[in-house]
Amino acid sequence: STDPEIVKLREEEAQLDKDRVSLIQKELGPLIKDYLSSKIDIQAFKSKIDSYNKRFQYWGFKGIKGQMFFNQLINVSEVIGETDAELKTAIVIPDSEQMASSRIKTFESYVKRIGDERVESGGSKHSRPKIGSIPFFLSYFWQLQDKDKWPIYYTISVNSMIDLNLWQPKEELAEDYIQFKQIHDELIELYSEKTGHPYDYFTVEHIFWYKSGNPFDGTKVVAKTNGEQESFIEPTSKIIGLPESYVPPIVAVLPKMAERNKEIEESAKSSTTNLEFEKHVNAAFTILGYETKLLGQGQGRVPDGTAIDRDNSYAIIWDAKVRSNTYSLGTDDRIIREYISTQSRALKKTFFIEEYLLLYHFLKIR
Repeated sequence: STDPEIVKLREEEAQLDKDRVSLIQKELGPLIKDYLSSKIDIQAFKSKIDSYNKRFQYWGFKGIKGQMFFNQLINVSEVIGETDAELKTAIVIPDSEQMASSRIKTFESYVKRIGDERVESGGSKHSRPKIGSIPFFLSYFWQLQDKDKWPIYYTISVNSMIDLNLWQPKEELAEDYIQFKQIHDELIELYSEKTGHPYDYFTVEHIFWYKSGNPFDGTKVVAKTNGEQESFIEPTSKIIGLPESYVPPIVAVLPKMAERNKEIEESAKSSTTNLEFEKHVNAAFTILGYETKLLGQGQGRVPDGTAIDRDNSYAIIWDAKVRSNTYSLGTDDRIIREYISTQSRALKKTFFIEEYLLLYHFLKIR
């Protein structure tokens, strides 16, 4: 495209990618090597990673699935040496997709165990590291070690694939990440062939930004006093006044979405309003501490999602409706009864299997 705005955006993204590579080569790559060789301990490693990602916001790691997950992982660890060993094993760059899948599964099992142990010892269930953060967390470190082999599992990329009907995650972390990677590999090959220019994970990532927006709110390039160029992140939106609400924006927008607010619909034209509404409802349950699963599109006659509280052995089956006028439950009562009947059986079966495995594990230890 010769559109000046598109050309400018491409130049900015190219500069961002150049800065990413430079930071990996000069700082982050050597830092990971120092940690893996035990030249620095896990606390120092966590602190340095946090520092770099606050100064250079090139990957979005300082958020919930990155640094917050890292902090929670350390906070719930009863034996820091065990966590150190598990983390080192997990972030070592995999030799194959099969190895990557195994690393995710093993780390998922460990994170779940230490989180459950913390709750059993009286800790808050909300303090547990979120299992769903693992693909992003691990793929971040893998990409820093080989940017041409491992894409980062960005939520914005996943959501774009879902909206475009390219893919529907199965809520199996290891399997989902491998499929995510394989789709990226196919897109790299396709775009390179069609355009005649080499594509990589960075450029495919930028394409998803065109669909859903840059997750870093726009990268700007400025000249420093020594004549060199430096990238920094500048928010594209401005805050009018001081916010008084403690409610996260992804949840705060729900009332307007539910009543089909015209401004919200205009801003969501790139995707179906109902699908976006489901994602926001799911996010609300996630923030409340439930183990959530989005159903709906592509999965047959099912509700929009489930929210499970394993600590108290109950689940919520929910279906989201967007209406500008009032909604009468009686219009869909037969469907809702069907949802409850089918999902209840599936959920009870899941709980039974987990209890059986726990009992089997206990007897095996005895």
